Amino acid sequence: MNSALSIRDLHASVGSVEILRGVDLDVGFGEVHAVMGPNGSGKSTLCHVLTGKEGYHVSGSALLDGTEVLDLDVDARARLGLLQAFQYPVEIPGVKLSELLREAAEERGVDPDETLARARELAERLGAVEFLDRSVNDDLSGGEKKRSEILQMAVLRPKAALLDEIDSGLDIDAVREVAAAVEEMRGPDLGVLLITHYSRILKYLRADRIHVMMDGRIVSSGGPELAEELEAGGYEALRQRLGLQPVTSAAERRPSDFFTDTPFDV
Repeated sequence: MNSALSIRDLHASVGSVEILRGVDLDVGFGEVHAVMGPNGSGKSTLCHVLTGKEGYHVSGSALLDGTEVLDLDVDARARLGLLQAFQYPVEIPGVKLSELLREAAEERGVDPDETLARARELAERLGAVEFLDRSVNDDLSGGEKKRSEILQMAVLRPKAALLDEIDSGLDIDAVREVAAAVEEMRGPDLGVLLITHYSRILKYLRADRIHVMMDGRIVSSGGPELAEELEAGGYEALRQRLGLQPVTSAAERRPSDFFTDTPFDV
């Protein structure tokens, strides 16, 4: 059986700056995988590249249920079943969530009436019924927006769901609600890739596998014990344990770095 998502030797760069340096990752159907890492490690770039955001030079392979997607347009990837929940969901005033779901269902060749019936059933379980007749994400709190995103995914039944820092900026109660929504979405026909900085969401969401990304690569993979190690010692302690040196090129250095050099040393 194919994996929901299978990534091999994935590289991505912007101009001369290489961001992803050979990512290998498999997310099976029915599984939730978490990718953790410090700022600038390439986590969000991984989501952008997989969903087809423009501006990157990309090489390698990314298979969605056995189909290569890197050479496809954004809409083609979505029709095949690759969807992303955003760190900062966009508000769409004047477009009801139910209308958006109906249009999306028609685009995917799914019966829209069946889709809306499923939406109301899932919305009741997620405590999000009122979202359906409101404009998409309009005047919703941060936690409500994230639950709305998860509801959309659960209704549209993707093969692979990319959750880009869905816990970002949320208080602890909202994190718990979003985690419950992801668990509600879990199923044998879906693989979930969760991008996060912190381990707190993993207290409420069972991840089958945890991966740590640093400097554009997956440097360590494991179970809950890996998240516990990060909670105790942070990313720098893991870097030291693995014997990893930061990857820094002149093109990647911040402007402030040049002011802290000692150019007269030889």
